[in-house]
Amino acid sequence: MPGKAGRLLFTCAIGSICTVVICNALHRPTAPSADKDYTPAVSLPQRAAPKTPPAPTRTTESATVDETFSDAAQSLGIDQGTIATLTEAFASNVDMRRDLRKGDTLSVVYDRPQGSATADDPPLAVRLTTGSSSHDVFLYRDPNGETRYYAKDGKSTKPAFSRYPVAFTRVSSDFSLRRFDPVVHRWQSHDGVDLAAPIGTPVHATAQGKVTFVGRQTGYGKVVMLENPPPYSTVYAHLSRFAKGIRTGGTVQRGQVIGYVGETGWATGPHLHYEVHVDDVAMDPLTVDLPGDDRLHGEERQRFAREAEALSAELNG
Repeated sequence: MPGKAGRLLFTCAIGSICTVVICNALHRPTAPSADKDYTPAVSLPQRAAPKTPPAPTRTTESATVDETFSDAAQSLGIDQGTIATLTEAFASNVDMRRDLRKGDTLSVVYDRPQGSATADDPPLAVRLTTGSSSHDVFLYRDPNGETRYYAKDGKSTKPAFSRYPVAFTRVSSDFSLRRFDPVVHRWQSHDGVDLAAPIGTPVHATAQGKVTFVGRQTGYGKVVMLENPPPYSTVYAHLSRFAKGIRTGGTVQRGQVIGYVGETGWATGPHLHYEVHVDDVAMDPLTVDLPGDDRLHGEERQRFAREAEALSAELNG
């Protein structure tokens, strides 16, 4: 366009084109250089691989008895609660106060991750060797998770009692803290029950135990006294005679015949005078709480026996 207006329009057009060119240059992506890596570096958190707990390994450890059973057990990592359970489990065969000697051996079998015990890690099997005798117990967990120890054949190591030692016809005299004695004619305690039965009726031990006395005593006549699994002891009096083989220091099993009903001593007729002591305190034999027999049965017992056999091999080395 001629004139000043035309020159101004031309100049503006040229300026607009330059502006577009410059802006496009600023927004154009720069080509990557051949000698530089422009890949963005992204740091992702590394997820730790899950750790598989070490598989338990079966280990056998032993300790020599120096002072007490408890000291030897603690040296093997056994807690106080389990020590009390084991003391009860061995009680029918070993008196920890009198039978245990310095140099006796306690051996245990554990399932431990890398050999480390925990407070809830009771031994699977325990062997107590006293002199030339060995006594084994094996761990069993019942469906409720309670742990107990049994003998290899599935018999309970807890003391088990029968309520009555004889087939009697009637209770001729009850337990009493104060009773008029018909023989000595004075008031005194009657520490047991009198179970009337014909002379010669067999008398059975109500629990396994050790014979602490067999012979005659004033009042009792012919009597057998047993030290049963702690804290129990029993007395069988007025016997006519003793069973063959019953002697002081010997042992008897539950249900074994130890004598026969008589009327020796201060007795006014044939009967058995029977006492039960708990921690040396006379209790009523007809009502005292007695531990039951919780032996294993059936398939449960068979599975336990197989495991106990394998654990016995571990104890034997």
